[in-house]
Amino acid sequence: MSKPINPIIQKTIAATSIHKMMTFKTRNNIFKAFSRTLSAVALLALTVEPTIAQQDFSQVEIIPHQLTDNIYYLEGQGGNIGVSIGEDGVFMIDDQFAPLSEKILDTLEELSDQPLRFVINTHQHPDHIGGNQNMGREGAVIVAHENVRTALAAGFTSGDLNRALTADQRIGLPIVTFTDSVDFHLNGDDIHVFYNGSGHTNGDSFVFFRQSNIIHTGDVFRTVAYPRVDVGAGGTFHGIVASYEKLLEISDANTRFLPGHGVVSTQTELLSQLQMFKTIARRVQNAIDDGMSLEQVLAAGLTAEYDARWGDPEGMLTAIFNELIIR
Repeated sequence: MSKPINPIIQKTIAATSIHKMMTFKTRNNIFKAFSRTLSAVALLALTVEPTIAQQDFSQVEIIPHQLTDNIYYLEGQGGNIGVSIGEDGVFMIDDQFAPLSEKILDTLEELSDQPLRFVINTHQHPDHIGGNQNMGREGAVIVAHENVRTALAAGFTSGDLNRALTADQRIGLPIVTFTDSVDFHLNGDDIHVFYNGSGHTNGDSFVFFRQSNIIHTGDVFRTVAYPRVDVGAGGTFHGIVASYEKLLEISDANTRFLPGHGVVSTQTELLSQLQMFKTIARRVQNAIDDGMSLEQVLAAGLTAEYDARWGDPEGMLTAIFNELIIR
């Protein structure tokens, strides 16, 4: 279980130098101007997330939860942010929405007096990468799978990857990309960032703190709803299943999984979800074998015993059906 940040830590690092005060004032002025609009990438995603523009981010509180002596996650509005702090600097996983950047950075300053050095994007959705430009302006090196950079660049150019980007657009893109994995060695941990194929999107990354035995899963693993398969971003339901199997393979009974949305979990919760997915997929396959259409599958109550806990299954069932039909 995570625990709220120790209040002593909050009081220890509180604007102790003139330099820090000047940095805050400068950043505050920048963000007042910038927060009037979302980033171009987030705006492009409004067709997928139509409520983003209407959200009142001024009321959002960034709440830090302590997992180990130097690993936290930040709860706010959007995906859970992972944070490693220490003498080597601040290592952050995802950055939520652009209007929250100032609050997020203020929280980081309460946790550490070291600079923000790296931001890992677990995938390309705006509730995980919306703050990229602001974090880039802070000097952070943004890192992601190469498909994430491609998707974000396409968001700035309406899909024309041959069109040049402005300096302001480039600062929000990952400047270090990988196809398989990349490793970081800082703050007393070996941090393995790796790709496991298409699942939630085609750019999902997992971040494994080996010594701390914590894995940030991005949105592949969630505890708040059925899995979301973003077909438009290259996601696949069976890829999510394969990712769960990989996570179980590399973890043990003491591993803690930090989901993109929801609460810190163990192998037990992960395995329970995986078994549910396989049960549902078998039922959909049986329905297809019986000649049922998608409309009939959606009306058949194949997930009835799970829906009270996990919500509306339509998106997941549609993805499963379409993938099984073309197999």
